[in-house]
Amino acid sequence: MTHFGTTSDGRDVERITLEAGDLTVAILTLGAALHDVRLAGVDYNLTRGTEDVLAYEGEWRYHGTIIGPIANRISTAQVKIEGMMHELERNQDGRIHLHSGKDATHFQVWKVVEQSPMSVTLEVILGDGLCGLPGKRTIRATYTLTAPATLTLTLTGVSDADTMMNLAQHGYWNMDGTDNWSGHHLKIAADYYLPTDADACPTGEIEDVTGTLMDLRDRPEIKRDKHIFDHNFCTATAKQELRDVVTLTGTSGVTMTMATTEAGVQVFDGRSSPSNYDALAIEAQGWPDAPNHRGFPSIKLKAGETYMQTTSWRFKA
Repeated sequence: MTHFGTTSDGRDVERITLEAGDLTVAILTLGAALHDVRLAGVDYNLTRGTEDVLAYEGEWRYHGTIIGPIANRISTAQVKIEGMMHELERNQDGRIHLHSGKDATHFQVWKVVEQSPMSVTLEVILGDGLCGLPGKRTIRATYTLTAPATLTLTLTGVSDADTMMNLAQHGYWNMDGTDNWSGHHLKIAADYYLPTDADACPTGEIEDVTGTLMDLRDRPEIKRDKHIFDHNFCTATAKQELRDVVTLTGTSGVTMTMATTEAGVQVFDGRSSPSNYDALAIEAQGWPDAPNHRGFPSIKLKAGETYMQTTSWRFKA
């Protein structure tokens, strides 16, 4: 563990390096961010990160960090829990709640609670009322490497009051180390996706991908001037056993296969990220804006129950 930097309010941020087989990764305690992913024989970072710690408080805040307690958007910036309406921060256009606001998990410095050469567990505690939601919530993220080249993330969360929880690892990926993801092949095992409105919020429809550019089941080549992504792909209607859902292959031949227990995968083309289309955000999560759509899988977490998500990434050159 090495010192990475200091936040604007004086909190120390550490960098943890894990190694196993052909894979070396670096994790930051700020946001429990996946900062660097190196595959033997490949001379560039497969994910996107920055060496500027202060940038993680600004435009790089969603790069590789754990987003929570609610990832993605709540269109009304309100959620009802046990008959009580809870007001959330309106941090998108003054109307919409995006990625849990200014006190979210990606702005927190997480505590390292366990570490080995191949694994690290980090923890953050959100006090009752933080991010507009009830409950003292304890969230843990465990990153583990397995030879030859698999990274697994296990997320858990418990609360002492009924609340909402939908965590996501917001990694950006480019298998070529280039400044544009065009030419990659992307496969997503999803027969349906969620159309969105002008605010990038789900309309409530669940649309068949057949005959649309969202049909990625046969691993098409994707191009920046053709594919526009900021959508949830419906890989299931409830949490599942860990299974492969996404394969991303670069023109270099480097491939990432993502498996997850989650019912959805959000793909964002990076159009408004600081790196501007150079990598795809691929985020395993529950369906966005679920509290506002009766037919979407619930993101409610009962007091004393355990939220759990497992997502893994396998790499091959």
